[in-house]
Amino acid sequence: MKFVLSCALAFGMSVTGAVSAADMPDLDGREVVVAVENAYPPLQYIDPATGMAMGWEYDAMAEISKRLNVEVSYENISWDAMIPAVAEGQFDMGMTGITIREDRAEIVDFSDSYMRSEMVMLVRGGEERFSDAAGFAADPDLLMAAQPGTTPFYVGVYDVLDGDEATPRIRLFETFGAGVQALRTGDVDLVLTDGTAGAGYVAASDGALKSVGEKLGAEDFGFIFPKGSDLVAPINAAIAGMKADGTIEALNKKWFLDFKMGE
Repeated sequence: MKFVLSCALAFGMSVTGAVSAADMPDLDGREVVVAVENAYPPLQYIDPATGMAMGWEYDAMAEISKRLNVEVSYENISWDAMIPAVAEGQFDMGMTGITIREDRAEIVDFSDSYMRSEMVMLVRGGEERFSDAAGFAADPDLLMAAQPGTTPFYVGVYDVLDGDEATPRIRLFETFGAGVQALRTGDVDLVLTDGTAGAGYVAASDGALKSVGEKLGAEDFGFIFPKGSDLVAPINAAIAGMKADGTIEALNKKWFLDFKMGE
């Protein structure tokens, strides 16, 4: 949790100059359809106690909708289909802790970053065979789980392993949650993920999971839009206002310091 606090508070206090409510565009009740995955706690997930979708991003979008006067609805979609679907204009936006990358920016527009998170190595709570990336790489019997096309997949290939994208040491899963479940059951030995998701799973695992090793770099998250979307500027204005007035910091405290899934 210490890592998430340091990153979160850095973002919460990084904006200079306030953005007042008077500066916010009024979108006159416009409907905005957002693609979600609901498999990325604490950013977005289905609460097992209530069956309701919730998380940091849902709270952030609720606040954005108030500031911009929009009506937000959500459509569930798998991760591998999300970016292409938004690029094709099937949705107005997409959100699921999406790393801002140049290759993705060729087909979708990104908002300004709303969060920065460093990558961590997620393992079972009793793991003693390795404690860092080098130790994992040195044992050919150890396996990693990843979603294809994600930042953790590429970091695993190029920063942890030997650069072979077809490596048999990475087992591919459709959702992040499925990879974590494979870790818990012993089918794989490592899940590489950003600190936000990792902290959420560790907090909810009651000791079954832990993170090990040094952080493996940092990534900025942004919302995605079809190319040329007129929503980008208003969303950026709302993000800037939420950073300036402490709303982002409050959300970070709620979801990264006080978060425990199911409560």
